Amino acid sequence: MRIRVEKELRDAFVAACREQDRVAADVLREFMRVFVDKQQGQVDLFVEVARRPK
Repeated sequence: MRIRVEKELRDAFVAACREQDRVAADVLREFMRVFVDKQQGQVDLFVEVARRPK
């Protein structure tokens, strides 16, 4: 996967990761997992509500 990010944002992100002794790729993967889990949770909630008797 390739993404385009402004140099200033990339540099600030990498610096923040280094301050926490973390690899930027690991942090991005964590963000992606959280985002996907949140989206799946919203889909699950929608299906649950849709299945409730009216």
